[in-house]
Amino acid sequence: MAASFIYIVWHYAKNLRECPRELFLLFFTKLTEYSCYGAINLAFVLFLSADAGLGDIAAGTYIGFWSIFLTLSTMLVGSVCDALGIKKTLLYGTIILLVSRFFLPLTTNIYIVSILGFIPMAIGMALMTPVLSVGIKIFTTKETAALGFGLFYTMMNVGWAIGAWIFDTIRGHFGEHVMINVPILGMELSTYQIIFMTGFIFTFPDLFAILFMREGVEMTDDKGIVITPRKKEKGHLLERTMKTVKKGAKDTAVIFKGVISEKPFWIFIAMLTVLVFVKLTFYHFHYTFPKYGVRVLGEGLKIGSIFGVLNPVMIVFLTPLFATLTRKIDSYKVMLVGTFISAGAVFIAAVPAGTFEPLMGTWFGQLVFERWLDIPADLQTPIFLALVIMTAVFTVGEAIWSPRLMQFTAEIAPKGKEGSYVALSYLPYFASKMIVGPMSGWLVATYTPEGASSYPMHHYVWYWIGGTAILSPIGLVIFKKIFLNSIKGHHVEDKNSELRPGDEEEILG
Repeated sequence: MAASFIYIVWHYAKNLRECPRELFLLFFTKLTEYSCYGAINLAFVLFLSADAGLGDIAAGTYIGFWSIFLTLSTMLVGSVCDALGIKKTLLYGTIILLVSRFFLPLTTNIYIVSILGFIPMAIGMALMTPVLSVGIKIFTTKETAALGFGLFYTMMNVGWAIGAWIFDTIRGHFGEHVMINVPILGMELSTYQIIFMTGFIFTFPDLFAILFMREGVEMTDDKGIVITPRKKEKGHLLERTMKTVKKGAKDTAVIFKGVISEKPFWIFIAMLTVLVFVKLTFYHFHYTFPKYGVRVLGEGLKIGSIFGVLNPVMIVFLTPLFATLTRKIDSYKVMLVGTFISAGAVFIAAVPAGTFEPLMGTWFGQLVFERWLDIPADLQTPIFLALVIMTAVFTVGEAIWSPRLMQFTAEIAPKGKEGSYVALSYLPYFASKMIVGPMSGWLVATYTPEGASSYPMHHYVWYWIGGTAILSPIGLVIFKKIFLNSIKGHHVEDKNSELRPGDEEEILG
């Protein structure tokens, strides 16, 4: 796997060698930022309950609404890059992240940590996320764009894996609920605050990488690397930024008003609403599973690695494979099969643990317990094996359906309005977070309550998550005729609407 990964990265880099250095600096920031966020993200709900004193439902609700704020911020400030340029947008976003991640570990007061930590961090991430994709488009040619997005996707998943490894390593070294004296700060920090502080330290390399970027760099098809100095705009930075944010909000409203009366738009929203149920499983892996793992499996164990490392590592290798194998199969069938596999996989974790008992003494059990997760003999249970198998099967399904989601969107959207439809694709996921946040807290509070000596009902958590996810493939079956007729009608209007070779990989980014 290591050799294959090196070859994948080398293959991408070799074909991108003519691109400006800004592209590779962008990949570096992608890797470090997702490593930071991957570690911090897994510690969010644990910090909110163990350190900030919120109950399970309150913590789940809090992180749900924070996630909504992050999505809303991304929608509103996505156009800021056009006003400031790539370098300045990345620079300001990184500075905001540094400030937020500096204050994040310094207090457990929920009000102070929200104002100085969580809220500015969402704004900083909202600035960083769109500009990374825009930068790759600008720093590559039409011919190399697909490779650029492919490497971008690879670095993102590697970053997630590194983040989960950091999360597990710190917890394994210091313990789950321990106060650590930090002489430099002259104060004691909890294990989760140490994870936040590590995220702050890992953000610094981004700042230095961005400073090495040049303003106005663009990769053209005919002239190669072109540097065009940006014109100095009138007005103060804050004034220009606020004007751009207002314009972004206004443009979003205009887009919505323009398409709300179109039948394809409502089919598009219905399709995304159907698929949002399986997408919400990722939310549970990031915010429900950490508490579940600590309580059911044991404190200080490598619970982050079960999904946080295994899933992205498998995705790096499986996505190109399945994209090749399914390239001639229509999107609807691929989506149906993929979502069915992912949703069905969740129920594996709900199967009685004794079912996996025969695997305990096999090479597979040894691989999981001793060579990978390093679980002490007295804490080894079949539940670990069930969760690992569930994650592996879920990831196989994800590698099948996830790359096709944007292609399916493009097939439904009328020609010339793809961008407008994609801009509004956040809406169903945005609305669903209002429900899934409290639901996440309710699940752990009901079936894995804090302080209990045992959790005989813990598998019901997966019944609920799986029962929600399975609505996606069921919905695809129920609404099959509507979706397929919409795609068919779109192709009749535009026979050239199919994706060109290589577009699938670009969309994947």
